[in-house]
Amino acid sequence: MAAGLTLQSAIRGEPDLVAVIVPSRPQALTVTYKELVAEVASFQQKLAAIGIAQGSPVSIATVNSYEFIISFLAASWQRGIAAPLNPAYKQDEFEFYIEDVKSAIVLVPRGAYQAGSPAVKAAQKFNAAIAECYWDAANNEVALDVKNLGQLQGKPKQPVLKPEPEDIALVLHTSGTTSRPKVVPLSHRNLTRTMHNIQQTYQLTPSDRTMLVMPLFHVHGLLCGLLAPLLSGGSMVVPPKFSATDFWRDFIAHRANWYTAVPTIHQILLKHPAPSPLPAIRFIRSCSSPLSPTVFHLLEKTYKAPVLEAYAMTEAAHQMTSNPLPSVGKRKPGTVGVGQGVEVAILDEAGLPVPQGQDGEICIKGDNVTRGYLNNPEANKAAFTRDGWFRTGDQGRLDEEGYLVITGRLKELINKGGEKISPIELDNVLARHPAVSEAVSFAIPDDMYGQDVGVAVVLRSGSKLAEEELKGWVTEKLAKFKTPKKVYFTDVMPKTATGKIQRRIVAETMMKQEGRAKL
Repeated sequence: MAAGLTLQSAIRGEPDLVAVIVPSRPQALTVTYKELVAEVASFQQKLAAIGIAQGSPVSIATVNSYEFIISFLAASWQRGIAAPLNPAYKQDEFEFYIEDVKSAIVLVPRGAYQAGSPAVKAAQKFNAAIAECYWDAANNEVALDVKNLGQLQGKPKQPVLKPEPEDIALVLHTSGTTSRPKVVPLSHRNLTRTMHNIQQTYQLTPSDRTMLVMPLFHVHGLLCGLLAPLLSGGSMVVPPKFSATDFWRDFIAHRANWYTAVPTIHQILLKHPAPSPLPAIRFIRSCSSPLSPTVFHLLEKTYKAPVLEAYAMTEAAHQMTSNPLPSVGKRKPGTVGVGQGVEVAILDEAGLPVPQGQDGEICIKGDNVTRGYLNNPEANKAAFTRDGWFRTGDQGRLDEEGYLVITGRLKELINKGGEKISPIELDNVLARHPAVSEAVSFAIPDDMYGQDVGVAVVLRSGSKLAEEELKGWVTEKLAKFKTPKKVYFTDVMPKTATGKIQRRIVAETMMKQEGRAKL
């Protein structure tokens, strides 16, 4: 069904049903599907009037909001390319991304132009058009207030266009943990395939309403929090950012029944009192980084709802695998489930299948997968096998029931004198210690073994734990060679803007702090 769809044709909600709720004080903004479609069409006309045409990159540097949703959809309807950006970036970061995608226009919040925000200064440097985008309550519309036409100056008004399935709708960058961030172009076909896969996996219907707390500049929030509900005719509650103190109030007030988030958000919620009485939660989805079995069980116990761990990446337009709903199959903590509208294989370095149960590289095929990085033939050659499988860079295995177990990033495995150690396995063991709130394992340099094991640990409030005690805990549960050589205790675990932990960043931060302490 999804193969021939575009984002324009994929919005399936009944006209009078609620599509979007933006919580605000004292009154929320509630938008029906009829109003949503009309607003996107109106904003599309505004983009066409200033020269946005097929292939025009539209950078969006606003927080989660109704105006973000409208501008994102309108850009794709106009055959433009939406390029969401983290609004918290510094000027240098904005400059990198704006130059890299050759932004035609940069959309910023109201007041940003006069204030000379980092996004505005970066756009000016590369002569991109600048427009403030905001909800104009007086005129009951999303405004496009053009402040500087930049490179669009003199460009003729464009006709209102209709997108095609192969048009690029979205560009995002990889995290760039091991190299320069790569540009991932995702077509309407890629996106609508994932939307359909997610809708099928979780059996989303018009009666479902999600609490959208993942940032919309990230593929997780865009695909699972926004686009899949629109395909299903469901709705979403969209606060400007995640707030643990507001989460359950808004969830209950606006009658949400599911949410998707990274493990960090789940853990933050667990540190706050659960609402009483509990709302009816159909399911909780966890994705974008590993969820420890300890947190899995605590979530289910606390919120009386099934937890469904999924596996995703930008190059696959988000979701690849997921644990199923209880009515469909079993949930297996420590796995990321089975392929969802996606072929999954475990291959060796030569691109050949490994025996069932053996570790190898997780590879995928499907209509959701990008056709290749933008202007990067070397990366594309490395990323795809001769048979067209996309190499995820993750190591894992399929168990006897076909459930996928991720054992680590290939480049993050700890190679201790030839012994390969999975940091995820260590994380899960460490997280089971009653005094440990968060734990991240990584490789540290070692004169004898080349690499040894380091771990960063955040303790639970009021807990005390000695380094040797924690090492002993690991030695009791794993082979001795997996025992950490060094434990770094920290108050805050370094994370990305989406709450994702990157081992390389954690390792660098801990070793830098240790180096300063020795001075």
